[in-house]
Amino acid sequence: MFAVLTDRTYRHLFLAQIVALVGTGLATVALGLLAYDLAGKNAGAVLGVALAIKMIAYVGIAPIAGAYANRLPRRTLLVTLDLARLAVVAVLPFVSQVWQIYVLIFVLQSCSAAFTPTFQATIPDVLPQERDYTKALSLSRLAYDLETLLSPALAALLLLVVSYNALFVGTALGFLGSALLVVSVVLPRAVLPNSQTTIREKLTRGIRIYLLTPRLRGLLALNLAAAAGSAMVIVNTAVIVRSELGHSDRAVALALAAFGAGSMTMAFCLPRILRRWSDRIVMMTGGVALTLVLALQGALWLSLSSSSRWPLLLLAWLALGAAYAALVTPGGRLLRRSSHEADRPALFAAQFSLSHACWLIAYPLVGWLGAQAGTAPALLAMTGLAALGVLVASVAWPRHDKEILAHRHDDLPANHPHLRNSGHEHSHAYVIDELHVRWPA
Repeated sequence: MFAVLTDRTYRHLFLAQIVALVGTGLATVALGLLAYDLAGKNAGAVLGVALAIKMIAYVGIAPIAGAYANRLPRRTLLVTLDLARLAVVAVLPFVSQVWQIYVLIFVLQSCSAAFTPTFQATIPDVLPQERDYTKALSLSRLAYDLETLLSPALAALLLLVVSYNALFVGTALGFLGSALLVVSVVLPRAVLPNSQTTIREKLTRGIRIYLLTPRLRGLLALNLAAAAGSAMVIVNTAVIVRSELGHSDRAVALALAAFGAGSMTMAFCLPRILRRWSDRIVMMTGGVALTLVLALQGALWLSLSSSSRWPLLLLAWLALGAAYAALVTPGGRLLRRSSHEADRPALFAAQFSLSHACWLIAYPLVGWLGAQAGTAPALLAMTGLAALGVLVASVAWPRHDKEILAHRHDDLPANHPHLRNSGHEHSHAYVIDELHVRWPA
């Protein structure tokens, strides 16, 4: 898996991802402490609103960024966004009102909503071979999991010697390091789509392609299942461990570490698994496993004593982490397979936006259920949400999924850009289940 790091361009991009993630993790801890300073006992509500703002920015800004990302040189765009995030973080320690946090969070996450899909869409061009790209996806999953485990520990160590405002300095250094690593390499030039399109077509291009592609409709449904499982872990772990089981903060960290360990283990195994099994089989298996783990835990929770619930939680979170990684990691392969270079930024932006819309549904739902009804009902509700996602995916994503499908465009003029230099009937990288569809220009 680590062989792809011999490619200098990818190695620098991967290191840029790591340092930016570590910086973001430090900011998460610092933001919680800043919210407590400003809002006291209402800090949880402040962070809840900040999280909602983050998701709204991701869902709303990503399609706009994807529509115009390939109009600018990739390296210039990525470095500019890193420096913009650095500037926002540099201002955060000086805020004195809660509304200022909300404004800065929106700006920060809007930059991230533009940066992340553009960054993700660049990797398939840097590593054009699918085997190498699969390894890169596993490394990316590993980086996210390591950030989840290491950033809180690093923040705790730093807080022993500095105030929480110094953590924002660490975040700024992370974004600066990311910008320097990106500017140190030459990135493939983005391929421009046909410019004769309206603003509406540009903004909706990625989502239209996404929703017209059966395998990507299946991916969207599986994103809902993944959101159900991960939201249960992210939102309710602290409440379950501290309030219901009566354990310490260290136990909360251990439970989250179990989820991360499951995810990392699967990330290491996926390149070999995906050489033997198709993306559909691996991802559907992950979805079914995630649903079954949630259902089993929900069914057993009330019947077990407090001492028995703790090992069950650790085992369940470990299994959920593995299932989650199997669900989400191969998604980049589907996006790469379903797009031309010119459409790739828009399609990755559509995935970024639509997947976070799933989290926007799952986060408040599981949090409200956990608070109002308890752990078991929350688990069973997330079981239902995950099962719905898996069921829709099994119908929307054909079992025999061809990479290239011949299709016709009888309703387009002969000089249409999509038909130029090709026959009226031709093969195309997208898989479309409607033969007579007005393809985006």
